[in-house]
Amino acid sequence: MAIRCTGPLKGDTMEYSLPEQFEQFGEARRAGFLRVKKLKEEERRVAGTFCTFTPLEILDAAGFTAVSLCGMSQETVAAAEVDLPANLCPLIKSSYGFAVSDKCPYTYFSDLIVGETTCDGKKKMYELLSELKPVYVLHLPQGREEYALSMWTSELHRFIDFLEQRFHVTITDEALRAAARQRNAERQARMELMAVQKRLPPPAFGQQLYKALDGAGFVFDAETRIQQLDELRQSLLSAYERGERPVSPSAKRIMVTGCPIGGVLDKIVGAVERLGGAVVCYENCAGIKASRRMVDVDAPDIVRAIAERYLDIGCAVMTPDDIRMELLRQLTDEYAVDGIIEVDLQACTPYAIEARRVGRLAQTLEKPFLRLETDYSTGDGGQIATRLEAFFETL
Repeated sequence: MAIRCTGPLKGDTMEYSLPEQFEQFGEARRAGFLRVKKLKEEERRVAGTFCTFTPLEILDAAGFTAVSLCGMSQETVAAAEVDLPANLCPLIKSSYGFAVSDKCPYTYFSDLIVGETTCDGKKKMYELLSELKPVYVLHLPQGREEYALSMWTSELHRFIDFLEQRFHVTITDEALRAAARQRNAERQARMELMAVQKRLPPPAFGQQLYKALDGAGFVFDAETRIQQLDELRQSLLSAYERGERPVSPSAKRIMVTGCPIGGVLDKIVGAVERLGGAVVCYENCAGIKASRRMVDVDAPDIVRAIAERYLDIGCAVMTPDDIRMELLRQLTDEYAVDGIIEVDLQACTPYAIEARRVGRLAQTLEKPFLRLETDYSTGDGGQIATRLEAFFETL
């Protein structure tokens, strides 16, 4: 556990100021600063997270508003490279760059940042980040044997103990079960929204759907998040029933897997759909693997049930990663996928190596497979478009 904690506790009197460069930010970022500033003025605590392995139910039960801090822009990479090596994952560099330059509203106002030991680059970045903000690092076992579940359950108990002692809260089993029910409801809403893409043709383009799913994470009220996801699903289905078909029936159906793609969405998903394809399925962190598994709220040991749910996420940091392979096989069939694209961010060794296994699986399923390695810059956009054109000729 790496931890550096400063700042006021609940009940302390504190005025929250905006960063000096606030007026230079775009409208969306200014709105983000104002929304989270309002939370702070209401004496609500904010926890920044980076990964789908972060146990959100525990943060919810402790009274935190959890928000993702993953950097998805080239904008702050130069600021990060003052401290970080250039040949590092762009997500890590972008995230740290936003923090060190005070350009992310959610990092700026976070009472606590929760990291995890999913990759070596992030672990070392968290050490630097702890010089700027309070950081707690969860030690994630990178396997799924029985001892791994016991270890992860113990780690979650340590996290609960830390939150209770540091922030003077009590996290009860009842609060954890209530939080799990609400998170399960949100996961179900996300799964049902993503499932509309099983239709032939799909009722939405993949880029549009991704933005909706990602944007929901920045709606701070849980019931409102769920309602908005449900309303979007109903709207898409209603339009579909009226005969609206924004996606051509001849569009090739693509599944995207691999690393988080928020920072390369237009460069890859946009290019796929400009070529006449449609991304119908996201297996990756913002997609199905993050939402498919629910917490057993009736389990006798609710902390162990939460641990079990998160340990069941298929990710390349796990050895072996059979869960991811089985999910890819299942989704290829469920979403009638024509081709599989693996998106790997520069210097993400686990996914880069595991891509070979994904390629072999695609071959077994008799589906064309393309691996793209990229970063957040725009310099390789033309090359990627050319490779996608060649890939589409095989579909």
